[in-house]
Amino acid sequence: MPADSWRNLIEHIGLLYQEYRDKSTRQEIETRRLQDSQTDPEESSPSEETPPETEPTSTPESKAAPQINLLRNSNSRFNLWQDLPEIRSSGILSILQPDEIKLQEAMFELVTSEASYCKSLNLLVSHFMENERLKKILHQSEAHILFSNVLDVKAVSERFLLDLERRVEENIVISDVCDIVYQHTVDHFSVYITYVSNQTYQERTYKQLLQEKPAFRELITQLELDPMCRGLSFSSFLILPFQRITRLKLLVQNILKKVEEKSERETTALDAHKELETVVKACNEGVRKMSRTEQMISIQKKLEFKIKSVPIISHSRWLLKQGELQQMNGPKTSRTLRTKKLFREIYLFLFNDLLVICRQIPGDKYQVFDSAPRGLLRVEELEDQGQSLANVFILRLLENADDREASYMLKASSQSEMKRWMISLAPNRRTKFVSFTSRLSDCPQIQCVHPYVAQQPDELSLELADVLNILDKTDDGWIFGERLHDQERGWFPSSIGEEILNPKIRAQNLKECFRVHKSDDSQRRKLGSRNRQ
Repeated sequence: MPADSWRNLIEHIGLLYQEYRDKSTRQEIETRRLQDSQTDPEESSPSEETPPETEPTSTPESKAAPQINLLRNSNSRFNLWQDLPEIRSSGILSILQPDEIKLQEAMFELVTSEASYCKSLNLLVSHFMENERLKKILHQSEAHILFSNVLDVKAVSERFLLDLERRVEENIVISDVCDIVYQHTVDHFSVYITYVSNQTYQERTYKQLLQEKPAFRELITQLELDPMCRGLSFSSFLILPFQRITRLKLLVQNILKKVEEKSERETTALDAHKELETVVKACNEGVRKMSRTEQMISIQKKLEFKIKSVPIISHSRWLLKQGELQQMNGPKTSRTLRTKKLFREIYLFLFNDLLVICRQIPGDKYQVFDSAPRGLLRVEELEDQGQSLANVFILRLLENADDREASYMLKASSQSEMKRWMISLAPNRRTKFVSFTSRLSDCPQIQCVHPYVAQQPDELSLELADVLNILDKTDDGWIFGERLHDQERGWFPSSIGEEILNPKIRAQNLKECFRVHKSDDSQRRKLGSRNRQ
């Protein structure tokens, strides 16, 4: 196969990667909706129709089947594997079991989506980065921040796609792709960490250029209007690498759910998933690192200590939540007093390891009058005792700045805000429902049907088709959830999702996620055993 064969496949891919992601996730949502509405979730959805099972007359390997030649197939525009003319004419669909056909589709999607991703990366480079007018407008340092190491990312994707292509061309039935994913993740995918870690600088530079350089703004608008961009924005091309490395992990998860248990392909898929998870976590950490450091510096400048000073800036510390609450003055029997006298404002900065309690003072400053390690915080919800004590909870500091126990009665502005503070202050507090890690056989679940970008540190950004366990909910429209594919937790509006009502579908979702993460569980058990020793 010629070294530039990937270019031929890209030419035959009809969708840019952004379009592919939207189409794929929308289809996933509709499939789950259909399954959820069925009385028997084992029924196949229309998108997963398979030929009736028949007794195999011979193994796939023994049948003289033609090779798939995607490179010469001008109709290869995100067809299903089973819709390829070579597959239809081979008779192989009457031999393979339905589960194997679904596995073939999952592996084929990983290959074709990589081709779509390459197509979009090529457009980012050729249409934007290499534009001669843009080169003249941008200073060399600006161009470097804006495009980072995208050429390295592009080269890695091309090499990866070429190896995937070779595997697909070997046989009409794809043997495996996760071994290729594993090898490339280990050897080459560190370029993604470099690119994604630059994201904060990239976003800031892009906003500054739009504001400060009219020529840049006008040219980008002009380039975006080109039919090649399909109405997609320049920024949607810049975030492609982060979207791809995250999506790739989910595609491997999808394969892992379909391979035979305790098989060699399962082992390979688990290994590939583990390595991808490492890269994704490093990408996330790279994004957070710079913004967290800047945030900590900004907070440190605003604090004035009435008590013994606590050093705020630390490489291992970050902000979890901040905001104003009302502190109750005097005993609970003071309810007869007017509300203005009953409560006074205080301001909390909650870090991952420390709570700082302040009062706001003139000049956008905060005077610190108490603090405590986060591990020594306890919370208790009060029963509703009328309008003045609605959304009130008690915060106990087992050891405060004066090395003594302290207690604060605090009032939040709403039920959701009260619950968010309570869960943030005491993360080990029991939630209404049990978490994913408890191995509960059933738990309320929700799937995301509208993407959501976190507005606060305790919120969770969600992508279309994300599935989450519901750990807690409020009457005013907020949910505390745990995303199944990575166990990340956070709050989000209930309006962005649809609850999964079919208990069989919920159980299947949990079963699949337990399987995906069983290698992690094994590692945790080994670590726990060593710790006990």
